[in-house]
Amino acid sequence: MSRVALLLTGQAFSLLGSSIVQYALWWWIVLESKTGMAMLLATLFGVVPQAIVSMFGGPMADRYNRKLLIMLPDLIIAAVTVALSFSFAMGWASLSVIFVVLLIRSSGGGVQMPAVQSFIPDVTPTGKLLRVNSIFGVINSANMIVAPAIAAVLVNMVPLWSILLVDVTTAVIGVGFVSMIRVPKKSSATDTGTAQTISMQNATADEAVKAATDGTHLFAATLRRTFVDLKDGFRYAMGHPHLKGVILGDALTCFVAVAPMNLTLLLMTREYEGIDLNLGFVNLTTASDKLAANELGWSIGMLLGGAFMSTIGAKILRDGRAQMRMVVVGIALVGITVIGLGVAPNLLAYLIIDVLNGIASAVCVGPMRTIMQSESDESMTGRVFGLETTMATFGMPLGMLIFAPLADVIPISWVFIAGGVLTLPVAWYVRLLFRRGVSDAA
Repeated sequence: MSRVALLLTGQAFSLLGSSIVQYALWWWIVLESKTGMAMLLATLFGVVPQAIVSMFGGPMADRYNRKLLIMLPDLIIAAVTVALSFSFAMGWASLSVIFVVLLIRSSGGGVQMPAVQSFIPDVTPTGKLLRVNSIFGVINSANMIVAPAIAAVLVNMVPLWSILLVDVTTAVIGVGFVSMIRVPKKSSATDTGTAQTISMQNATADEAVKAATDGTHLFAATLRRTFVDLKDGFRYAMGHPHLKGVILGDALTCFVAVAPMNLTLLLMTREYEGIDLNLGFVNLTTASDKLAANELGWSIGMLLGGAFMSTIGAKILRDGRAQMRMVVVGIALVGITVIGLGVAPNLLAYLIIDVLNGIASAVCVGPMRTIMQSESDESMTGRVFGLETTMATFGMPLGMLIFAPLADVIPISWVFIAGGVLTLPVAWYVRLLFRRGVSDAA
């Protein structure tokens, strides 16, 4: 557990610094440009590169040192952030420079996240995966609460170039914690036939790389090996009902449920404009107040859900079948609560449902990660997480392409209702895959 503590502590520092800087940069873009096109470009540069790079980051996590793949992106991102800080201090910064930095930061995440998720089972004691994944979820949720608050304070106190150095500091601290982890030797848990197949495929691809003598052939052989890895990872994941259910379930949920939830700002400005809510300790009057309350409510729900899964959930969900059932229930609850956001009669009811939506999301995430880690062969874990990250990350912007235009021609609440209703068949589909996996095992 000391290894787990070092990893989670390092990731907590790394995530906090990255999130603070991400909020600060996005707010700077909004204040300087005040255009939707700039925000669209910021979203594309901040999200799409991670989705693309994750396709290659997964195979890298299976072939190379996962510990180094966690540390190197942090160091590279820190170096790029130092350069951006210098450009702000000298007055050279512009939107184009920020977009390039967002692209590099997002690409680094595409390498780092599959490596982190693959590394967790390498250092986690047997039977503790769900607890550790749930604690990781709690860290993410706490980060979503703390980071914007710290960013808001810093933006009002110090110049942006100095805020950027926060990420550099936390990245160095995070790398320091991870560097102290001693990785134990682990044997593959895959059955002999699958293990031999994977070994033969990897050996064939490796021989092609070794046979290349010049730079051009080496690059082509390496690229060919990467695509072989991607194809093998896709075939492997889609051949296991539980892995297929988790990956497609997450991607489809991001497509039909998470995408509408990114239209919360429109919902607040259209449905609750001019409606105040006095909670006793705070009075929500402006659109920004309500948007902040929405973010805080969802993050609190994620925090509560993660705490439940790391304590009670870890005790009652001891095997893959129980965890898969919880994934199905969680996806259904996400759909129901998204419908609730669209039909909420008032702002107070909306915020309560928002907290419940965060809890439902947390109930999904922990078991999903645990299933991918525990039911994947060690030599394929990175590819499984790379595939999941890519499909889930692409799901949200693709959903936005459909739901965002709809929000301009139909009432915004209908968009939420439609997204929630479409999530329920996703839960049913994942349940069918789960039952098929049980039948195959029998």
